[in-house]
Amino acid sequence: MNNPPSSHSISRRTKMNAASTLTSLMRSTPYLVRMSLSLSWMYITLGTRVRKTRRAFEKQLIMQGMTKEDARRLSACFEELKNSMTQMLKQGITRGF
Repeated sequence: MNNPPSSHSISRRTKMNAASTLTSLMRSTPYLVRMSLSLSWMYITLGTRVRKTRRAFEKQLIMQGMTKEDARRLSACFEELKNSMTQMLKQGITRGF
């Protein structure tokens, strides 16, 4: 009773799947581009913001009487935090592929 599908119906399903895949890819392209641009902008501005924060933190510590060397050593935590955040983001993106 169960007849296997003919080769014509199989090739039609393949074409329909390819067409639907292409359509969904085309629909998601603007969102992927926008997300990529947002991530790039975040990466670019993060470095600038970390540098400004480090300088402000060092100035405050020096104003409170700490030596420059100690203030630099303490503010290095901001740079380490930035590096670990970007590393986690990169790993998350590359593991998806």
